[in-house]
Amino acid sequence: MNNRTAARQGMGVSSPDKLTLLAYGFAVLFAGSNFVAVRFTVMELPPFWGAASRFMAAGIIFWMIVFLRKSPFPDGRSLLGILLYGFLSIGASYAFLYWGIQSIPAGLTSVFIALAPLMTLFFAFFHGIEPFRWRGLFGGFLAVAGIAYAFFEQPGGDLPILSVLAIVAGVACIAESTVIIKMIPRSDPFITNALAMTIGSITLVILSLFAGEPWSLPTQSATWIAVIYLIVFGSVIMFYLFLFVIRRWTASAASFSFVLMPFVTVIVAGLLADETVNAAFVLGGMLTMLGVWIGALSGTSTPKS
Repeated sequence: MNNRTAARQGMGVSSPDKLTLLAYGFAVLFAGSNFVAVRFTVMELPPFWGAASRFMAAGIIFWMIVFLRKSPFPDGRSLLGILLYGFLSIGASYAFLYWGIQSIPAGLTSVFIALAPLMTLFFAFFHGIEPFRWRGLFGGFLAVAGIAYAFFEQPGGDLPILSVLAIVAGVACIAESTVIIKMIPRSDPFITNALAMTIGSITLVILSLFAGEPWSLPTQSATWIAVIYLIVFGSVIMFYLFLFVIRRWTASAASFSFVLMPFVTVIVAGLLADETVNAAFVLGGMLTMLGVWIGALSGTSTPKS
């Protein structure tokens, strides 16, 4: 398959339908709330073990659905691609994110996640599944500028450089995994998530063992609530919605969900932690929305069947 053919296949439907946009919105809502929930868990649980236990539980749920539905098991290129997707999107990315978020507030962590569309744009072009789009590049930079203005105007302080680099590395893993799942042959989303969370959990368990982390269950009610939310809504439902969207839209456009997540994070954090929102947040939000529209939603049309 040459790059031009791959690009046509990878682009898929460039203008999403209402169902895809609805799934997109709920994925943003659940994912944006995840950062607050993760902050609660890392206050009590070690980072690698906290991530591993979350995805082990979510993986078991997906395997139960797979057996009930009798989903076909992938093989060949599809199986290898799913395992690589699971390693990057869950194992590697969440190892970096859980470790980094220990020292960085949830809202600021979600700022760096907004780099995902720019990284995905370049990775998709590099892999030959999408053509380069100046509109997407400009929209991505505009959206990131809006987020930077909104959040770095909030009260803050010096950020530990290693934690920042860990978050950025986690974002790069997410962006690359988004492109990989778009490249491989389609498979049932339930078996895809079951396999991905299995390989991701194994990766995180190995890291936890090497780090010498204690394996324990939460003792605080707030941690339990956060863990249950992360398993059901932040993993099972969110990852299913993500695959639903990525199969029906382009990789770079779908990745713009990461740009909208920070605003959900701050709203949820404000409700739970009494954090205030200033004028910079409102203005930055408007700039971000404009960037998302330019980069992901404008200048596209639904191809004729």
